[in-house]
Amino acid sequence: MNQNKPKLFTKDFIIVSFINFFIALNYFLLMIIISEFAMSRFGSSPGEAGLAAGIFIFGALAARLFAGRWIGHIGQKKMLYTGSVLNLAATALYFGAGSAVLLLVIRFLHGMAFGITSTAAGTIVAKIVPRKRCGEGIGYFGLSVTVAAAIGPFLGMFISQHGSYSTIFTACTIAAAFNLVIAFFLSVKDVELTEVQLAEMKGFNFNNFFEAKVIPISIVCMVIFFCYSSIISFFSVYAKEINLVEAASFFYIVFAAVIFFSRPFVGRLFDEKGENRIMYAAILILMIGIITFSQAYYGYTLLLAAAIIGLGFGAIQSSGQAIAVKSTDHHRMGLATSTYFMLADIGMGIGPLIFGLIIPYTGYRGMYICVAIVMAICVLLYYLLHGKKVCALKS
Repeated sequence: MNQNKPKLFTKDFIIVSFINFFIALNYFLLMIIISEFAMSRFGSSPGEAGLAAGIFIFGALAARLFAGRWIGHIGQKKMLYTGSVLNLAATALYFGAGSAVLLLVIRFLHGMAFGITSTAAGTIVAKIVPRKRCGEGIGYFGLSVTVAAAIGPFLGMFISQHGSYSTIFTACTIAAAFNLVIAFFLSVKDVELTEVQLAEMKGFNFNNFFEAKVIPISIVCMVIFFCYSSIISFFSVYAKEINLVEAASFFYIVFAAVIFFSRPFVGRLFDEKGENRIMYAAILILMIGIITFSQAYYGYTLLLAAAIIGLGFGAIQSSGQAIAVKSTDHHRMGLATSTYFMLADIGMGIGPLIFGLIIPYTGYRGMYICVAIVMAICVLLYYLLHGKKVCALKS
């Protein structure tokens, strides 16, 4: 092991990774079943159920619009505490969801709490990870989401088959409560901005809400997350339609296992070889995974798709955020984080609604073929917005 490498696994890094895990666990537990919940409990159409899934992301987007700016003024720790309290309160509201309209309101409020909390956590980790180990550090941090992406959907589908929706809401409430408790053990210091830097962030102009330097890579990831949302939002319903519910229970276990074991390798490659090698390959791998997913007629095919999708999406997820972190100045890290997540949120939010409207005309398999075509276009999109710039800097 290279002793000259700056330390990565500090106490604060480990704590914020656990916080991120419980944020994501809450999200995935609900996201995997919310469309089914809306359709079975309130008789919602696929389009309306997609809105119930997607409006959460629009709530997160609304919060992130201001969260990056607020972090610069009040600090990321206070933002994290505030978001954790709101996340707990919003999660408890699901027990009182008595109508489709009320569910939409709760989902939006919960999304706002999620947006504040995850932006604060992402900003904290971006500031404590050494720049020389950026890809590796963000990759390890992202494993907290990976583990949650395995446990959450698995528990969500298992409980929905053998328990009740109230049990799922209880599990989410416990996760939110535990997240609030461990947040107070963080000892990371807020970055103190100069008077000039604070003055720059006053007023209502573009640069006070967005970090322009990360917009190109954020647009690419927005489209990719748009494609990925088709899988997570309608996975439970799709699995029942193709009669692979039993195999589907293990989909996210395989998905997360592949990310878990590939993430450290991907992070080191990112730091040593550069982002282009990772991103081009990952986009193509994700496209192949979605095609395989669309043509799953047997359990082993579905699980093979899980492995391919996990490899591609996992690499994109960590590398996209690492590119954003590398592209900005230290004192604008909060804005960079919120900008990146905002555009990713737009993709995740629009996806369920649009795909819910397409499904009646194409069916689930046809819809996923359309998604794979969009993924193919993302190769060109990445080259135009970011990849060619990297090549120009090297030459």
